[in-house]
Amino acid sequence: MILQSLTLLNYKNFESASFDFDPRINCFVGNNGIGKTNVLDAIYHLSFGKSYFNPITSQNIRHESDFFVIEGLYSKDDKDEKIVISAKKGQKKIIKRNGKVYDRFSEHIGFLPVVIISPADRDLIIEGSETRRKFMDGVISQGDPQYLRDLIDYNKVLAQRNSLLKYFAVNNTFNQDTLDIYNGQMDALAGPIYEKRRAFLEEFTPIFLKRYETISKSNEEVGLVYRSQLSDAGLKQLLEENISKDKFTQYTNFGIHKDDLMFEIEGHAVKKFGSQGQQKSYLIALKLAQFDFQKQHSGVLPILLLDDIFDKLDEQRVGQIIRLVDEENFGQLFISDTHPDRTEAVVKEVHQSYKMFRL
Repeated sequence: MILQSLTLLNYKNFESASFDFDPRINCFVGNNGIGKTNVLDAIYHLSFGKSYFNPITSQNIRHESDFFVIEGLYSKDDKDEKIVISAKKGQKKIIKRNGKVYDRFSEHIGFLPVVIISPADRDLIIEGSETRRKFMDGVISQGDPQYLRDLIDYNKVLAQRNSLLKYFAVNNTFNQDTLDIYNGQMDALAGPIYEKRRAFLEEFTPIFLKRYETISKSNEEVGLVYRSQLSDAGLKQLLEENISKDKFTQYTNFGIHKDDLMFEIEGHAVKKFGSQGQQKSYLIALKLAQFDFQKQHSGVLPILLLDDIFDKLDEQRVGQIIRLVDEENFGQLFISDTHPDRTEAVVKEVHQSYKMFRL
């Protein structure tokens, strides 16, 4: 799969811009704040239907404009695929594939696999469990449409159950029959989601460990630990046993929406015990493992986006990552950096075709 060209209209800081890409390596270079990351984010947007850095649609529209358009022309399976995403203030975002509008955004997820590595990934370490769940869900969803549908339905029922708990509190009432309906619906959806997350970690962890060993060139013991309340009991049982707590907090305290993915080094949390270099290596290994996983499951080489890749990494380490792209079965690569000479010197070492875009 290759992204041949990209056109932006009123997207973030771009009033109008067009790019024709090299099928292997593409580098965006220039000063901070000039829009390098925004180009990579537009490519991500074409795959996921939302920005990686700011999922609020209206905030991706250029100042003093009331709409944006992103257009990408891809080559996939020997066919041209034209994806257009447009949004206008006050209206619903539209995603089109070859001129046809998707009824549901979820139908598009996984069609154009992409992996992004960015300094913003540090949120996976420092933020709460929701961020890590989103990472896990994002990887699984790109290869399993049913998983994504179950997840969307689960979150809808969860919101309804939470609204019911608030209604009970405000009106000083309680109806077990109504609550049982939501409990049953959540239980039916949570089981398959939990099992798929557990199976995913069993397959994904060895891939991650291999990547970390290659990148860090060390014998540090790292791990991924999946924690879920459902490992102790079925969700229906948990909901019934803890109804008093739910009524008090007016919120559903048990379920797969509480799952977490623990990042560990030498048996301790990476957040507390990992150095900056170890944390960065951990995150890059995590994302390259995502690349490997998606490639295996989709049969398509995902596009790899390296945003500000020199952040907290020396040139030797960056060169090592770029060489991985050269030596292994990677596809198209997009890089952003502030130093043109540094970027070009590293890219030249891999003896692949490339293009430099100076913004």
